[in-house]
Amino acid sequence: MQKLWGALMILSGLLMFVGGLTKSEFIVYRLFVSRAKSAWGDHVHSFFIVSGLAVMVFGLLFALGYIGRNA
Repeated sequence: MQKLWGALMILSGLLMFVGGLTKSEFIVYRLFVSRAKSAWGDHVHSFFIVSGLAVMVFGLLFALGYIGRNA
């Protein structure tokens, strides 16, 4: 189960990262941007690049068992 959650975190981080790089018009990414724009302004896409990388690393560590319930 931990590997599944780790994989889902990696996928969501990938969505954030790729969306930030391409300034995507994908509906889910646009919803994220509309929520974060009030806090981050013009830097919202940079925020999603950095946070997407962080979520992917966290998801990878979680899936491999370095953090979480089995650590």
